Order: sequence, then C-alpha cells, then structure tokens
Amino acid sequence: MPLRLDPVRIPVPGGKVIEELAGKASTQHGNYSVAHMVAPAGWQEPGQRPDFDEVTYVIAGEVRVEHDGGSETVAAGEAILTRSGEWVRYSTGDQGAEYLAVCVPAFTPESAHRDD
Repeated sequence: MPLRLDPVRIPVPGGKVIEELAGKASTQHGNYSVAHMVAPAGWQEPGQRPDFDEVTYVIAGEVRVEHDGGSETVAAGEAILTRSGEWVRYSTGDQGAEYLAVCVPAFTPESAHRDD
C-alpha cells in the first residue's frame, strides 16, 4: 500500500530549512533519503566527507559546491552528483536557493562527517 509522506523538519543552524520526506528521520529507513531544502542568501555549511552519494537538484536560486578539484555553481533546473568519500562544501549566493537532495544511503549527521 502506498504511504503518504509527511515531511519531518530537521533543525540546522544558519537559517536553512530541511524537510526530510524519506530517510532516517522521517520513515526510519536507511537505504536512501529525500529532502526539500531552502537556504537563505549567503548560507554556507561546513565541509564534509560523507558516506553517501548525493544528487542535488536546484529548483530556484543557485547552490555552489566546493570540492577538492575546485567548485561548481548549480543553477535552477540543473543537478549535480557528489560521491561518497569526496570532500564537499555547499553554499548559496545572493539569492539563496531551494533544492532537493537525494542521498544513497540515507543522510545522517554522523555519516556526513562534517568539518568542525
């Protein structure tokens, strides 16, 4: 039977809103996670070396993805794949961003291995 998904808000600093639709926090499974995110202008998170692949699809604004080889700017209507074990840092420009993130396996704060 299909299951209607109600988003679970995950608290994060810096004014970013994460609503997980599927994953550890919302549906208690770990094989993948899907989250809708809204990040304000100038937002930046710590770098990370996650234990998951992540597809980021930008709905509005731009997401900047820094990595060991440089950086990529992902605009509305574009997507990027980052791979498990690679160092990345996500941020936004002057307009902020709205985007979807799909992680395989599911995102957890522990599996992100964020820089402190």
